[in-house]
Formats: sequence, structure tokens, C-alpha cells
Amino acid sequence: MATTTYEPIKAGRKAPAFKLQDQDGNTHALSDYAGKPLVLFFYPKDDTSGCTQEACDFRDQLPAFEKLGAAVLGISILNTKSKAKFARKNDLNFLLLADDRENAEGKPDPAIAQKYGVWVEKSMYGRTYMGIDRTTFLIDAQGKIARVWSKVKVPGHVDEVAQALKELD
Repeated sequence: MATTTYEPIKAGRKAPAFKLQDQDGNTHALSDYAGKPLVLFFYPKDDTSGCTQEACDFRDQLPAFEKLGAAVLGISILNTKSKAKFARKNDLNFLLLADDRENAEGKPDPAIAQKYGVWVEKSMYGRTYMGIDRTTFLIDAQGKIARVWSKVKVPGHVDEVAQALKELD
């Protein structure tokens, strides 16, 4: 699957604010995590093979992230009901946020994915569509983007993020 060129926000910039609901319907904002590192990973869709593997890798490594004082949040399109099912099915121990705004035509129009530069044109089997490009942001305790991983390949990714978190300061 090929994607067109896009520009995610860069390291060194202030992380764009967000306010989204989690799988239980509770609202979370970037400001809720001020003063500690935050791993924010954008994934294309709940309950697909790559997204499930990535989420389970974060689940398995969450104690290491917490030991380093970091929170982990996953963001994708689809609603809170979908997030709840995905979290329950995979025993996820971190929050999933629903960037599920729709436009007037009822098509996804995810404001936060757009702010972070990860809502991109994709193509598969000759069909072009808009979707989330799998991207992870490490946000430092001051709310700045410390590191960006774009076009993430799932195997080994969570270990890379953990290593970068250890080197943060």
C-alpha cells in the first residue's frame, strides 16, 4: 500500500492540544498529562491485525513506560463503542481515544489526526481514500514533541519508543 507525501508535525514543536473521549466515554486532554512524558500513537483502525499487534505490544510494555513516568494513549478513528470492544477483546491496559468526528457527508473528518499531520491520502488495490498513517509521537513533560516515528513498522517499534523515553531529558 502506498501513501502520498505528507508532513507530520516535527520534533521540537509544541504538541497540538486535543480533547477526546476514551473507550469508557471519559474526556481526556493533552493538558491532563502536563508535567510527564506522553506516548501518543496514532493507528489506522480498531481490531485489524497490525493495529492489534501494536496495541498489544504497548500493553505488554506498559509497566516499563509507567516506571519511566510516561502515559500511553492510542488514537484512531471509529467511535468509543468500537474502542471499548477493541480494548476488552485484547485486555488493553491504557486508554484509546476516539478521533471520530464526521463531515457533513458522514465521512471521517478526524480533527486531531489532521492537527498532527497523520490524516493522509492512501491507496490500496487502485482505490484512493483518506486514513491515518501509523505514527507515534513522544511528547516531553513540557508538552513539546521530542520524537516522531512516521510510517511505523510494528515489529520492534515499542522497544524503540521505550529506548527513546529512557534517553529523554
